[in-house]
Amino acid sequence: MNRRRTYAMALAVTALTAGMGAARPTPSPSPTPSPTPSPSASQSDGTLQILTYRGYAEYGGTSGRVNWVGSFEKETGCRIARLDTVQSAEEMADRVGQRPYDVITAGPVLAGDLIERKQVQAIDPAKVSGYTDLDKRFRDMSTVSGKVYGVPYLWAYDEFIYDSTKVTGGGLEQLFASERAALRDNPLTIADAALADGSVKEPYELSEADLDKAVAMLERNKDRTYWRNPIDLVKGFATGALDYAQVTPYYRLLLQKAGKPVKVLQTPRTTGWVDSWMLGANLPDTTCAYRWLNWVTAANAQRDAAAWAGMAPANDKACKGRAKAMCETYGVGESKALDRVEFAVRPPGGCGAKDGECTDYAAWTDRWRELAK
Repeated sequence: MNRRRTYAMALAVTALTAGMGAARPTPSPSPTPSPTPSPSASQSDGTLQILTYRGYAEYGGTSGRVNWVGSFEKETGCRIARLDTVQSAEEMADRVGQRPYDVITAGPVLAGDLIERKQVQAIDPAKVSGYTDLDKRFRDMSTVSGKVYGVPYLWAYDEFIYDSTKVTGGGLEQLFASERAALRDNPLTIADAALADGSVKEPYELSEADLDKAVAMLERNKDRTYWRNPIDLVKGFATGALDYAQVTPYYRLLLQKAGKPVKVLQTPRTTGWVDSWMLGANLPDTTCAYRWLNWVTAANAQRDAAAWAGMAPANDKACKGRAKAMCETYGVGESKALDRVEFAVRPPGGCGAKDGECTDYAAWTDRWRELAK
């Protein structure tokens, strides 16, 4: 690798660890937490306790980092007493059980768990200004039994990429058979295998037989990489250890900017997910929580978050300025482009399996644990 390529790859690694466009920025300074956590979040004194992903809500700092949390405090009069950020969905699930929070960011699996365990409460969309500006498809995903439980925030989808200097021809069949491939370390990756098999209509509604076939597809090569940290993707392609990877379009762009000749495998369908803000249960006063939901629904906040996190905003009006590139990358507003995305739900989804009852998420995690150990 020549000096220029080496420098570009170093910049890519830096971008992944230091901010935007970073898919998971480094932690920002959090306010000093309350000395003694109360059994319920402390809404009644005009404060908020927030749990979210890094990059989804940021304080300002050096290097030109945005400061939409500080602006929220100034404009609403609500003080953020605690802002806890995590790196992964696994860390999020672990943290959410440690203490109560007023507002929480959740993906489809965690959202289902929180609703089932009654750790969140239904949201009154009439109290969320700009709620109807959010994509209806995403709003419907956050509705359970006629009740709204989430305010859609950021979304993304997966694609499969390959090193065009090493791979010629072939498709998903070849990718799943390769030991030089990196797949996302998440049970929901089973849905991608189900799509690759081509025999199911709903990848999150798998019968036992469907689940067996999807896992068999993944078992074709037990030496492949299952990744959690995106830096592993950069290193894998930089060192020549990877020929294929499952990534978001943001990571693909990052690799291309670093000089790696990666291209996208064209597939008829792919998987995606939406992260939404949820309202904690048993709050004595929801005033500041709703002010926060109003804030993160607005175009300005979603614009900052999308640009910083390398994802797409749920509010199409955010697609200006610094978020324009991410919106174009993900095809925001292009209904035909999004029609091919199967957005995640917690299995068994709505369940319409043709061959027997649908398997639940516990079955998926059990199979995944054996597969990726």
